[in-house]
Amino acid sequence: MIIIMKAGSSDAQIEQVSEKLKAMGMGSHVSKGIERTVVGAIGDERKIDIEALEVLPGVENVVRVMKPYKIVSRVSHPEDSVVDIRGIKLGGKQIQVIGGPCSVETQPQMDSAAASVAAAGCRLMRGGAFKPRTSPYAFQGVGVEGLKMFRRAADKHNLPIVTELMDVRMLDTFMEHDVDVIQIGTRNMQNFDLLKEVGKVQKPVILKRGMSATISEWLMAAEYIAAGGNHNIIFCERGVRSFETYYRNMLDVTAIPVLKRETHMPVIVDPSHAGGKAWMVPALARAAVAAGADGLLIEMHPCPSEAWCDADQALSPEELTALMGELRAIAAIMGREL
Repeated sequence: MIIIMKAGSSDAQIEQVSEKLKAMGMGSHVSKGIERTVVGAIGDERKIDIEALEVLPGVENVVRVMKPYKIVSRVSHPEDSVVDIRGIKLGGKQIQVIGGPCSVETQPQMDSAAASVAAAGCRLMRGGAFKPRTSPYAFQGVGVEGLKMFRRAADKHNLPIVTELMDVRMLDTFMEHDVDVIQIGTRNMQNFDLLKEVGKVQKPVILKRGMSATISEWLMAAEYIAAGGNHNIIFCERGVRSFETYYRNMLDVTAIPVLKRETHMPVIVDPSHAGGKAWMVPALARAAVAAGADGLLIEMHPCPSEAWCDADQALSPEELTALMGELRAIAAIMGREL
């Protein structure tokens, strides 16, 4: 069970709810977000007097949530949540496409990529300064210097930046460079210490699905972030591991309507890592938008054949522009816009 506090409720009112739960033989967990505070009741919920909680000052609603993921559950928040990224809304009527290279390489490369992303009509830009790779001998990214390159290039076009955080020790550095959206990659979906730490900051977080994770495990991973007080969570389906070897990962389009039913948080799709080949990306992107995705994470490189990482799956600037036109048409059919 969760107790949803009214906007602007005081610390004293929140403490009063916790004390009331304690008197009922229950524990409590307080999760403070920017817009609202949620108090989770811990223990045997049969002991709870709902009416006694509802009349307490500052209480907006008391919700019985049977799901183990209480804060991210749609039961606790029936309306769709919209994540605000420097004034850009993700999760509403407008579908957002986050374009950019797999990895930050050089300043000229990032300057060219940012110009192409903006020209195609994307409002946000992606790029990895730190790269998790299967082989320890593969390119691992250019690190902190990459964050500086990324920031300089994106700022010229007023593009918020999305980049992956791999190590909890780098969180302060990400904050210093004002990373707009923190991405948690597939290999770190269940890095619970990392999830707890990003739960303490009020930065939007893209949580990618683990390559072998069930939807329930994915939702519970998001709950770690939400329980820390950060409710600005965006789910990203990027394909799961299967027996098939023709393509990189199997895009689970079914996950989109399932998540829309289970959670109020926005859902986006990464068709680039699912297909692993540039020629597959447009078809998968179109399917994702038709299935109800709130956004896409698409790899684009100024010269794909020269990309230092995942060259096979990167679109060219011209291909991204063409795809954006196709997606606008599908979005309009769905009653949305790009």
